[in-house]
Amino acid sequence: MRLPLPSSAHLSALAAGGVLVAACGVFEPKVPSRAPLAEQWLTRSKLSYQAGDFEDAYDAGKHALAVAKNDPDIRLAAANAALARLEFSEAALLTEGLATSDAQGVRGRALWYAGDLEAAADALDAMLADPKVKDPWARDISRLARLGHGRHPFRIEGGIVAAVPMPKGIAQVDLGSAHVVPCELEGERILALIATGVSEVVVDASSRREPAWVSLRFGDRIEVNDVPALAVDLTPISRQLGVPIKALLGVNFLRHVHATFDRRGDQFVIRKQDATPPPDASRVPVWYVRGGGMTFRASVTIKEGGETPLLIDSGRFFPLALEESAWKKAGIDPKVLPLVGEVANVRRGNLPTFRLGGFDLAKIPAFYGIELGEAHKALGVDFGGVVGAELLTYFRVTFADEGRFVWMEVDPGLVAPPSMGPTAPSPSSAPRSSPVAPRPAPSGSSERVRAPRGTR
Repeated sequence: MRLPLPSSAHLSALAAGGVLVAACGVFEPKVPSRAPLAEQWLTRSKLSYQAGDFEDAYDAGKHALAVAKNDPDIRLAAANAALARLEFSEAALLTEGLATSDAQGVRGRALWYAGDLEAAADALDAMLADPKVKDPWARDISRLARLGHGRHPFRIEGGIVAAVPMPKGIAQVDLGSAHVVPCELEGERILALIATGVSEVVVDASSRREPAWVSLRFGDRIEVNDVPALAVDLTPISRQLGVPIKALLGVNFLRHVHATFDRRGDQFVIRKQDATPPPDASRVPVWYVRGGGMTFRASVTIKEGGETPLLIDSGRFFPLALEESAWKKAGIDPKVLPLVGEVANVRRGNLPTFRLGGFDLAKIPAFYGIELGEAHKALGVDFGGVVGAELLTYFRVTFADEGRFVWMEVDPGLVAPPSMGPTAPSPSSAPRSSPVAPRPAPSGSSERVRAPRGTR
């Protein structure tokens, strides 16, 4: 198992910067005449958002607006919740006329993800005019938006669906849990990494030093044009994996191409439209903090209130890294867990319960003490931890409804027979530290392709 690569500050601030603001702007003054009922709903919306209960934050914001629709604090809180739900038009409307940098930041993100490039640049520039704000993502996205006149972001040409093999290894290098995809970047054959922890496509700064609009081709079937791409040094990732990674495929891209990734089945699929719902999949709601931080909720205990929000980052090569609060919800003191080899202060244990969507996975391995970075702490949400690439390898994941939820499927050979419950692990086939059986060695080519589900 690869422990996580130490996160680059530049990568965190720039690539995931669609999520992050390094410094807060000037806050709107509290409205002294706010009605008590409006104050209660606003407080609930903010607290629910902080707890990662974005659906309740959205609903509470609606109630607060019904009482005081012109209150700037209420409009901003409701806009943040709407943005997490990918309700871009609603978030832009709620922030219209609000002059603070916080409001302009939400507005700029909503307009950018909605494809209104010029208006997005105006809002982001207004935010960046505040000397208290430092936001590399907004700076580079504003430049891209100004250069994007006449472009149609994520324009797909070619076939209806394309399936690309995801190799388990390249030139004797075992890629482990890394979701590596061969593709073409501006006609050059490259290896890209599926990176749900970043918002945009990122290209290696060794070849492109400035943000640019690029094209990506997958197989001989589909080309995605007018793709906005930021430039970051990807050398640390390439060194850790042992292969040259020239691009990261962030969630904004994955949502637009209705992607499926299946590491165990060695397949990456993109489409012009949503896939047919898989017959045996679980529908898992997904939210995006500030439009880019992909997150879902999972339960680490059978007790009521055991759900915790988790960031989803396929660029971190561990199964699960939890904060102390999540371990304690599971009834475990993480400070007594055994240390991992010579890695300072990093401990590992197995969760008795881990429930995600319709799946109940026992004995999930998880870490404590992995530094998740200041970037995650700056999001204003009390995340319980991060889901990494190794846990995602248990599933076939398909984005649906523009990314508002994902279909998650488990290989039938990795779960127990019906008599033990439809999603219980098989004790006879699974190691004690993992809820699924070890990945079988491939027969023949490691680039075997199967027909994508929903397209047969």
